[in-house]
Amino acid sequence: MSEVQWSSVDEDDVFSQRIREQWTDQLGRRLDILIAGCGRGGVLDVGRCDPKITGIDEDLPPLRAYTTARKDLDAWYLDDMRSVPIPPRSFDVIYVSFLLERISHAELVLDRIVAGLRPGGLLLIKTRDRNSAYGFCDRITPPWLRRMLWKSLVPAGSVGPLPAVYEPLASREGIQAYCLMRGLMIAEDHPGTSGPARRGPQAGPVNLICRAIALLSRGSLTVEDEVTMVIRKPHNHFARLI
Repeated sequence: MSEVQWSSVDEDDVFSQRIREQWTDQLGRRLDILIAGCGRGGVLDVGRCDPKITGIDEDLPPLRAYTTARKDLDAWYLDDMRSVPIPPRSFDVIYVSFLLERISHAELVLDRIVAGLRPGGLLLIKTRDRNSAYGFCDRITPPWLRRMLWKSLVPAGSVGPLPAVYEPLASREGIQAYCLMRGLMIAEDHPGTSGPARRGPQAGPVNLICRAIALLSRGSLTVEDEVTMVIRKPHNHFARLI
């Protein structure tokens, strides 16, 4: 695996730059982009690339409402993520946007997603880290309590509340292990903080609680709650196995 660049720069700018580079590498050929998690944001700044963008997500009412209102998607499909159509080797860039932490069978789903990526393609991942203080609170809070607190904690207009599954894959260590086993190369790794409740009306108390929990965990939980990675599927013959 190549050397990982680790920083806390603006991840959206990083994704936009990598997409432009991918477009240049394709000699201006129109890019095919898949957004997995299109019902909860997942907007990309594609500049002058003018790609064909397809969105997929779970078929839940709040995700459907957001997806149908989007203007940047050329096509979209909502279904169980284990059966939503993802043609093999059809996409130059796949953006997995805050999806892994809220679905079951996350590794199986990611295998299907990666199979849709062409050799040399980019896999852009953002997920909430289960091994963060925020992720810990999110996954142990009962669903009924999350629903009750949602509007009072998160910014107005936020999609949700959505399931908080947090399988082991939804973590920095989980994605690193996945890439190692699948022969994928992590090019960049950017920790960040973007939990909805940390940007909402009660952001101050929520951030204090997260810092306190991280401190009490003695290093087992991080203060940063977001994992953002730029991953490349290799060109070589091993890519045929992925």
